[in-house]
This record gives sequence, structure tokens and C-alpha cells, in this order.
Amino acid sequence: MAEAALKFGAAETPLYREAPNNIEAEQALLGAILVNNDAFYRVSDFLKPAHFYEPLHRRIFEVASELIRMGKIATPITLKTFLPADEKVGDMTVAQYVVRLAVEAVTVVNATDYGRAIYDLATRRALITVGEDMVNIAYDAPVDMSPSEQIEDAERRLFELAETGRYDGGFESFNDAVKTAVDMANAAYMRDGHLSGISTGLRDLDRRMGGLQPSDLIVLAGRPGMGKTSLATNIAFNIAEAYVPAQQADGTFKAANGGVVGFFSLEMSSEQLATRIISEQTEISSSK
Repeated sequence: MAEAALKFGAAETPLYREAPNNIEAEQALLGAILVNNDAFYRVSDFLKPAHFYEPLHRRIFEVASELIRMGKIATPITLKTFLPADEKVGDMTVAQYVVRLAVEAVTVVNATDYGRAIYDLATRRALITVGEDMVNIAYDAPVDMSPSEQIEDAERRLFELAETGRYDGGFESFNDAVKTAVDMANAAYMRDGHLSGISTGLRDLDRRMGGLQPSDLIVLAGRPGMGKTSLATNIAFNIAEAYVPAQQADGTFKAANGGVVGFFSLEMSSEQLATRIISEQTEISSSK
């Protein structure tokens, strides 16, 4: 373990390009958790031991997490048994270092911000790893791996990183949920048809569903020839036709009514979809 990396207040110019990290944020978060275990629950939804840059910090967070989840108290005293006794951190033992983390902890209020900073830096390190692997594979690709397969592999890894590199999940406070519900009600009042979601243009369907909601995943199922594609294209066209943008205070635009629609089809080309929509709107058979 590098002595300079864990010294409080130490600042040395590295001789190489170091991966993104913030040892001070890791120390501050661990100290906050050791002082007040409630700080752990502010980051437990998204932060894992692997997100810490310093290996010792990973171990401390891992042990503290296990103790807290078991209903026990995580303090320098309870952690001492589970940490290496013969390892040195500068001129301190690991036990002394953990005590110092707790002693120098300032507040638990910023625990979430520290956790997010650690998480973001871990994501950046993962992104660097993906980029380095892309370059190395491109220079020395396996014989059985074509360039298109390399691109697909890179896309897959980047997509996985994009999906896992988020901390906006987990529990949401009731106050935030109420605020969102009030905003939805206000948007429904301002929108044509007074729907909380986006109107499909089909009154009976809107009456039952309240419009299309951002959180919905709707599966339209039926036997072949039952009109699934026709219904989907009608809904898509109605939403796009009703689209009215409204400029926000920050200069961006948001849909005041309707919306921008993306339509993906695995069985019809864009020309066929356009022909079908024109046929539906003009009520002229596409075969004529």
C-alpha cells in the first residue's frame, strides 16, 4: 500500500498518470459511517466495496456493511477483529488508521455526496479499462474476432457500464413521491384532455389508462392479422401529430402536449411503415 496515498493531507506529484480517485472522499465517507452507522444507508443502494479505489478502504467498507446489515454496530473496535493486524498504513497500524478515520470525521450530512463522488470515479475507471481493452484488442485482435465483433463487444460493455453506472435507483422519500404526484396532476390539468400521461388519441383507451406514462412498459399482444401494428402506428401518429413543444426556463424544450416518437420494426421497412400510416390517415388501401 502506498504510504503517500493514505497520509492525511499528503500531496505528492505522481510519476505516472494515476487512475481517477479521491482518497479524501473515501476517508470522509468511511469516517462518517464509523461515527454514525445511519450514514451507511444513505449510500448502500448504489455504493459497493469494489467502487473504492484504495484496497484497504474496500475491506473496511465491506466489513462495516456486513456488520450493519447483520444489525450490529460498526465502530473501530468492532472492525478491528476483521482487519489485518500486521499491515501498516504509513507509521500506523490498520487499527490505528481506522480510529483516525472516525476521529477526523466531520459530518454525516455529506455522506451521499461523498458516495456519489466515489461511485462516479469508479465508473470513470471502468470506462478507462473498457477503452484500453478496445485499443489493445484492435492492435492485437484474435484471429477469430472480426472488427464488427469487436465493435459489438465494445458496445455491449459500454451499455453495461451505462446501466450499472447509475445511482438514481433505490428508495425514494415520500416527500419526493408526493411532489412528483402533484407535478403530474398539474401537468394533467394543463394538458389537453386532462390526462396525467400522453394521450394515445383513442378516447376509450385514454379513459382506462390515463394516457401513456413514462414508467410504463406496455405489451400489445395478439394473433397475426389482429391489427397490432395498425394500432401501434395509429397511436404513434396521434402522439407525433399532437406534439407541441414548450420552452423551459433553462432554454430547453419539453413536450407540452403529445411527444416525439421513435418507431422500431423488425418486419417492416421505413417505407412500408410510411405507406401504412398514409393509408390509414387517408383511408385509401395501400394496395391501390
